[in-house]
Amino acid sequence: MKALLLENIHPLAVEILEGRGFEVELLTRSLSEDELVEALPGVSLLGIRSNTNVTARVLDSAPDLLAVGCFCIGTNQVDLAGAAERGVAVFNAPFSNTRSVVELVIGEIIVLARRLAEKTEKMHAGVWDKSAQGSHEIRGRTLGIVGYGNIGTQLSNLAEAMGLRVIFFDTADRLAHGNAQRMKTLDELLERADVVSLHVDGRPGNAGLFGAEQFAKMKPRSLFINAARGMVVDTESLREHILSGHIAGAAMDVFPIEPKAQGDVFESPLRGLDNVILTPHVGGSTQEAQEEIGYFVANKLAGFALEGRTELSVDLPTVSAPALQTGHRLGYLHDNVPGVLAAVNQLIAEAGANVVGQYLATTGELGYVVTDSTEAIPAQVVEALAANEHCRWVRTWDV
Repeated sequence: MKALLLENIHPLAVEILEGRGFEVELLTRSLSEDELVEALPGVSLLGIRSNTNVTARVLDSAPDLLAVGCFCIGTNQVDLAGAAERGVAVFNAPFSNTRSVVELVIGEIIVLARRLAEKTEKMHAGVWDKSAQGSHEIRGRTLGIVGYGNIGTQLSNLAEAMGLRVIFFDTADRLAHGNAQRMKTLDELLERADVVSLHVDGRPGNAGLFGAEQFAKMKPRSLFINAARGMVVDTESLREHILSGHIAGAAMDVFPIEPKAQGDVFESPLRGLDNVILTPHVGGSTQEAQEEIGYFVANKLAGFALEGRTELSVDLPTVSAPALQTGHRLGYLHDNVPGVLAAVNQLIAEAGANVVGQYLATTGELGYVVTDSTEAIPAQVVEALAANEHCRWVRTWDV
């Protein structure tokens, strides 16, 4: 089977997949929709990061595609409903780069509070500006975290250790860490925070979450950080509030429109502004994080393709089947309707196979059952299941 990895995914992913028997092609850039349509026939596994979009058209052009690995946190660049409809598993790395993102945000809070970006620029220009004007400690300041998930909670812990007071807002019911305080509304957080840091996901409802209205409600001379999703923030409104002096500084790692390849021109209304840090979507781009992501996602892809395991899939039912050491396995993805499991077991029993393990789960309209046996699953069982009107796909594995 062939794996296509895009956007300069860590070499460890290549090593793992090749070690499991895959033919791997590694590209350093993303591919456009047209390029993907042309490249995917014959490809079983696709690895991407945040700049490659897997649309319904792309999925339709990939009859051999088994799974998509997002070597990052977000999966909004993939048509998840379309992938599930076609039985294509999608995996991501929800935990592997959280520390890297948090360390970047902590560093940006300090740099913005001390106005170090401006100091550095002046020093490179030969200007000695030894002044404390506008420079502050972060100790005792209030950090407002919008989105209290994996990254938000870890940021909360580190920020408290550095003397920041932490408040947070999340639409989900999240447990407060340490002395962090939950805010009932986003407006309440904006009124109280000296620093606002966004850590929301890429769901469509978050598009345009932060615009002129939200910036106007922030405390005068507060700081703003976005290391979440580019489409969440209206950058034109942010520019206006920085120029007016209402926002004292900002750090942006993600943007509504990002260049597709290394060296492409970056355009943004935030370019050239004082005390604004612009970084090229590198929140999770540390060697440690990329290696961990490469290891994690590559193993999820191989585990699904070679053993039918769907642990932590974001679109298919999650079945935590053990690694297949010896024996035979049947994987059956089907519509979530009554009687499927009984039919599977009856067919296997009639064929005389001895079942030694069975694992199943349902998610929405889909169900998935994995059955292990000591004997090879007879061809007539596979054919009967494939002919069922509720079958999405049926596969077997033998070790």
